[in-house]
Amino acid sequence: MVSNRCKMMVREELKKQRLHFIFVELGEIEVMENITGEKSEILKIELRKSGLIMLADNKAILIESIKNTIIELIYKTYDLMKINYHDYLSEKFKLDYSYISDLFLTVQGIRIDQYILAHKIERIKEMIIYDGLNIMEIAQKLNFNNVAELYYQFKKATGLSPFNFKQLKIKRKFIIEGNGK
Repeated sequence: MVSNRCKMMVREELKKQRLHFIFVELGEIEVMENITGEKSEILKIELRKSGLIMLADNKAILIESIKNTIIELIYKTYDLMKINYHDYLSEKFKLDYSYISDLFLTVQGIRIDQYILAHKIERIKEMIIYDGLNIMEIAQKLNFNNVAELYYQFKKATGLSPFNFKQLKIKRKFIIEGNGK
């Protein structure tokens, strides 16, 4: 559940099922009632019709919470310079980082650091295209040690330097606007 549209669909389904929710947030819902097996199954089926999956397994819920936390940090937090992801996740979930890391790798098939980097690369693309920030500002906002590290990781992931990526975007914009061929 990563968009407002998803949250709205979940709220509507909870209302249809006559369940009173305390909150509906990114990947999480809390309801006032105890959901019985039958009602839980109905809710799962109805949410699945909307393309959403309800998790009940504690490990699956933890993994989704970790993923949602990482996404929130990268996309919604603008002061990442001070965040150490390992410490932050350990503190937030009150679990040893090695346990979180091993579980994430086992379930997702990817290390947390790789997951974080993949989302940072996508965020860099968005910041280049939409925010008009320079590479130094982006490197600072996304907690890279320096611009060289950002360049290296971006090129490794995309095959392009951030500059080439921006030029590609400008060229596409130019063609789409009809000013070039």
